[in-house]
Amino acid sequence: MSEPVKVDIWSDIACPWCYIGKRKFEEGARQFGGDVVVEYHSFELSPDTPVDFAGDTADYLATHKGISRQQAGEMLSRVTGIAKTVGLDYDYDSLQHTNTVKAHELIHFAKSQGKQIEMKERLLKAYFVEGRHVGRIADLADLAVEVGLDREAVVQALESSAFLADVRADQQQAIAFGIQGVPFFVIDDKYGVSGAQDASVFAGALAQVASERAAEVNA
Repeated sequence: MSEPVKVDIWSDIACPWCYIGKRKFEEGARQFGGDVVVEYHSFELSPDTPVDFAGDTADYLATHKGISRQQAGEMLSRVTGIAKTVGLDYDYDSLQHTNTVKAHELIHFAKSQGKQIEMKERLLKAYFVEGRHVGRIADLADLAVEVGLDREAVVQALESSAFLADVRADQQQAIAFGIQGVPFFVIDDKYGVSGAQDASVFAGALAQVASERAAEVNA
Protein backbone atom coordinates (compact mmCIF):
# COMPACT_ATOMS: atom_id res chain seq x y z
CA MET A 1 0.00 0.00 0.00
CA SER A 2 1.21 3.48 -0.84
CA GLU A 3 -0.47 4.99 2.22
CA PRO A 4 -1.07 3.61 5.71
CA VAL A 5 -4.57 2.64 6.80
CA LYS A 6 -6.09 5.45 8.85
CA VAL A 7 -7.99 4.50 11.98
CA ASP A 8 -9.96 7.09 13.95
CA ILE A 9 -10.84 5.99 17.49
CA TRP A 10 -13.46 7.59 19.70
CA SER A 11 -12.93 6.81 23.39
CA ASP A 12 -12.91 8.18 26.91
CA ILE A 13 -10.17 8.07 29.53
CA ALA A 14 -12.70 6.81 32.11
CA CYS A 15 -13.88 3.91 29.91
CA PRO A 16 -12.48 0.52 31.00
CA TRP A 17 -13.44 -1.08 27.69
CA CYS A 18 -11.56 1.66 25.81
CA TYR A 19 -8.24 0.62 27.37
CA ILE A 20 -9.02 -3.06 26.79
CA GLY A 21 -10.08 -2.25 23.24
CA LYS A 22 -6.88 -0.30 22.70
CA ARG A 23 -4.82 -3.35 23.55
CA LYS A 24 -6.93 -5.63 21.37
CA PHE A 25 -6.71 -3.19 18.47
CA GLU A 26 -2.93 -2.92 18.87
CA GLU A 27 -2.67 -6.71 18.70
CA GLY A 28 -4.94 -6.75 15.65
CA ALA A 29 -2.76 -4.16 13.94
CA ARG A 30 0.30 -6.28 14.76
CA GLN A 31 -1.36 -9.34 13.23
CA PHE A 32 -2.30 -7.30 10.15
CA GLY A 33 1.32 -6.32 9.69
CA GLY A 34 0.78 -3.31 7.44
CA ASP A 35 1.17 0.39 8.14
CA VAL A 36 -1.54 1.86 10.35
CA VAL A 37 -1.97 5.45 11.52
CA VAL A 38 -4.17 6.10 14.56
CA GLU A 39 -5.89 9.29 15.67
CA TYR A 40 -7.86 9.50 18.90
CA HIS A 41 -11.06 11.49 19.29
CA SER A 42 -12.88 12.72 22.38
CA PHE A 43 -16.00 11.13 23.85
CA GLU A 44 -17.27 11.84 27.36
CA LEU A 45 -19.27 8.99 28.88
CA SER A 46 -20.30 11.00 31.96
CA PRO A 47 -19.79 14.72 31.33
CA ASP A 48 -21.71 15.55 34.51
CA THR A 49 -19.14 13.85 36.76
CA PRO A 50 -17.50 16.38 39.10
CA VAL A 51 -13.74 16.89 39.06
CA ASP A 52 -13.56 15.47 42.57
CA PHE A 53 -16.13 12.70 42.87
CA ALA A 54 -16.96 11.82 46.46
CA GLY A 55 -17.12 8.04 46.64
CA ASP A 56 -15.59 4.85 45.32
CA THR A 57 -16.20 3.01 42.06
CA ALA A 58 -19.16 1.07 43.43
CA ASP A 59 -20.77 4.36 44.50
CA TYR A 60 -20.13 5.76 41.03
CA LEU A 61 -21.74 2.80 39.29
CA ALA A 62 -24.69 2.77 41.67
CA THR A 63 -25.25 6.46 41.01
CA HIS A 64 -24.88 6.35 37.22
CA LYS A 65 -26.35 2.94 36.44
CA GLY A 66 -28.90 2.54 39.20
CA ILE A 67 -27.51 -0.78 40.42
CA SER A 68 -26.62 -2.14 43.85
CA ARG A 69 -23.11 -2.15 45.27
CA GLN A 70 -23.10 -5.94 44.98
CA GLN A 71 -23.95 -5.74 41.29
CA ALA A 72 -21.30 -3.07 40.87
CA GLY A 73 -18.73 -5.33 42.53
CA GLU A 74 -19.58 -8.16 40.18
CA MET A 75 -19.22 -5.86 37.17
CA LEU A 76 -15.83 -4.65 38.38
CA SER A 77 -14.57 -8.18 38.98
CA ARG A 78 -15.59 -9.17 35.47
CA VAL A 79 -13.95 -6.22 33.74
CA THR A 80 -10.81 -6.57 35.89
CA GLY A 81 -10.53 -10.19 34.81
CA ILE A 82 -10.93 -9.31 31.14
CA ALA A 83 -8.35 -6.53 31.48
CA LYS A 84 -5.85 -9.05 32.83
CA THR A 85 -6.21 -11.14 29.66
CA VAL A 86 -4.70 -8.25 27.68
CA GLY A 87 -2.00 -7.45 30.24
CA LEU A 88 -3.71 -4.66 32.16
CA ASP A 89 -3.88 -4.62 35.97
CA TYR A 90 -6.86 -2.44 36.84
CA ASP A 91 -6.88 -1.12 40.42
CA TYR A 92 -10.42 -0.05 41.22
CA ASP A 93 -9.61 0.35 44.91
CA SER A 94 -7.31 3.27 44.06
CA LEU A 95 -9.16 4.70 41.04
CA GLN A 96 -10.18 8.34 41.36
CA HIS A 97 -13.34 9.20 39.42
CA THR A 98 -13.30 12.61 37.81
CA ASN A 99 -14.51 14.71 34.93
CA THR A 100 -12.43 13.92 31.84
CA VAL A 101 -12.88 17.01 29.69
CA LYS A 102 -9.49 18.48 30.65
CA ALA A 103 -7.82 15.14 29.92
CA HIS A 104 -9.37 15.27 26.45
CA GLU A 105 -8.11 18.82 25.99
CA LEU A 106 -4.65 17.58 26.97
CA ILE A 107 -4.79 14.81 24.38
CA HIS A 108 -5.56 17.42 21.71
CA PHE A 109 -2.69 19.59 22.94
CA ALA A 110 -0.42 16.54 22.80
CA LYS A 111 -1.60 15.88 19.25
CA SER A 112 -0.48 19.39 18.28
CA GLN A 113 2.96 18.46 19.62
CA GLY A 114 3.14 15.05 17.93
CA LYS A 115 2.59 13.19 21.22
CA GLN A 116 -1.06 12.16 21.10
CA ILE A 117 -0.52 8.39 21.19
CA GLU A 118 1.91 8.62 24.10
CA MET A 119 -0.39 10.96 26.06
CA LYS A 120 -3.44 8.77 25.55
CA GLU A 121 -1.63 5.70 26.85
CA ARG A 122 -0.17 7.60 29.81
CA LEU A 123 -3.57 8.90 30.88
CA LEU A 124 -5.24 5.49 30.66
CA LYS A 125 -2.51 3.85 32.70
CA ALA A 126 -2.56 6.66 35.25
CA TYR A 127 -6.32 6.33 35.70
CA PHE A 128 -6.92 2.59 35.67
CA VAL A 129 -3.64 1.16 36.93
CA GLU A 130 -1.94 3.78 39.08
CA GLY A 131 -4.88 5.54 40.76
CA ARG A 132 -3.67 8.96 39.62
CA HIS A 133 -6.02 11.94 39.35
CA VAL A 134 -6.65 12.87 35.70
CA GLY A 135 -9.11 15.73 36.16
CA ARG A 136 -7.05 18.52 37.71
CA ILE A 137 -4.74 20.70 35.65
CA ALA A 138 -1.72 20.33 37.95
CA ASP A 139 -1.98 16.54 37.93
CA LEU A 140 -2.45 16.45 34.16
CA ALA A 141 0.59 18.66 33.71
CA ASP A 142 2.66 16.21 35.78
CA LEU A 143 1.64 13.39 33.45
CA ALA A 144 2.27 15.51 30.36
CA VAL A 145 5.84 16.18 31.43
CA GLU A 146 6.39 12.42 31.64
CA VAL A 147 5.78 12.07 27.90
CA GLY A 148 8.02 15.01 27.03
CA LEU A 149 5.59 17.93 26.91
CA ASP A 150 6.37 21.37 28.30
CA ARG A 151 4.62 21.86 31.63
CA GLU A 152 4.13 25.62 31.32
CA ALA A 153 2.63 25.27 27.85
CA VAL A 154 0.30 22.51 29.06
CA VAL A 155 -0.94 24.55 32.01
CA GLN A 156 -1.52 27.58 29.80
CA ALA A 157 -3.44 25.53 27.25
CA LEU A 158 -5.64 23.85 29.86
CA GLU A 159 -6.32 26.99 31.90
CA SER A 160 -7.37 28.87 28.75
CA SER A 161 -9.38 25.92 27.36
CA ALA A 162 -7.48 26.42 24.12
CA PHE A 163 -8.39 22.95 22.83
CA LEU A 164 -11.95 22.70 24.16
CA ALA A 165 -13.35 23.50 20.71
CA ASP A 166 -11.47 20.48 19.33
CA VAL A 167 -13.01 18.27 22.00
CA ARG A 168 -16.48 19.53 21.15
CA ALA A 169 -15.85 19.04 17.42
CA ASP A 170 -14.97 15.39 18.07
CA GLN A 171 -18.16 14.97 20.07
CA GLN A 172 -20.25 16.52 17.32
CA GLN A 173 -18.64 14.20 14.77
CA ALA A 174 -19.52 11.24 17.00
CA ILE A 175 -23.14 12.37 16.99
CA ALA A 176 -23.06 12.72 13.20
CA PHE A 177 -21.72 9.17 12.90
CA GLY A 178 -24.36 7.88 15.29
CA ILE A 179 -21.76 6.76 17.85
CA GLN A 180 -23.51 6.10 21.15
CA GLY A 181 -20.85 4.08 22.96
CA VAL A 182 -17.11 3.70 23.00
CA PRO A 183 -14.61 2.51 21.99
CA PHE A 184 -15.62 3.05 18.39
CA PHE A 185 -13.19 2.56 15.51
CA VAL A 186 -13.60 4.10 12.05
CA ILE A 187 -11.28 2.40 9.58
CA ASP A 188 -10.26 4.20 6.40
CA ASP A 189 -13.37 6.44 6.67
CA LYS A 190 -15.39 3.44 5.47
CA TYR A 191 -15.91 0.82 8.16
CA GLY A 192 -17.02 1.13 11.77
CA VAL A 193 -16.11 -1.33 14.49
CA SER A 194 -17.88 -0.92 17.83
CA GLY A 195 -16.55 -2.15 21.16
CA ALA A 196 -13.50 -4.02 22.42
CA GLN A 197 -13.60 -6.71 19.74
CA ASP A 198 -11.13 -9.56 19.47
CA ALA A 199 -7.83 -8.76 17.80
CA SER A 200 -8.80 -10.98 14.86
CA VAL A 201 -11.75 -8.69 14.08
CA PHE A 202 -9.47 -5.67 13.79
CA ALA A 203 -6.87 -7.61 11.81
CA GLY A 204 -9.58 -8.75 9.41
CA ALA A 205 -10.99 -5.27 8.93
CA LEU A 206 -7.55 -3.81 8.26
CA ALA A 207 -6.76 -6.62 5.81
CA GLN A 208 -10.05 -6.02 4.01
CA VAL A 209 -9.22 -2.36 3.53
CA ALA A 210 -5.77 -3.28 2.22
CA SER A 211 -7.32 -5.79 -0.19
CA GLU A 212 -9.85 -3.28 -1.48
CA ARG A 213 -7.14 -0.69 -2.03
CA ALA A 214 -5.05 -3.20 -3.96
CA ALA A 215 -8.05 -4.08 -6.12
CA GLU A 216 -8.66 -0.41 -6.88
CA VAL A 217 -5.05 0.05 -7.93
CA ASN A 218 -5.17 -2.98 -10.22
CA ALA A 219 -8.59 -2.19 -11.70
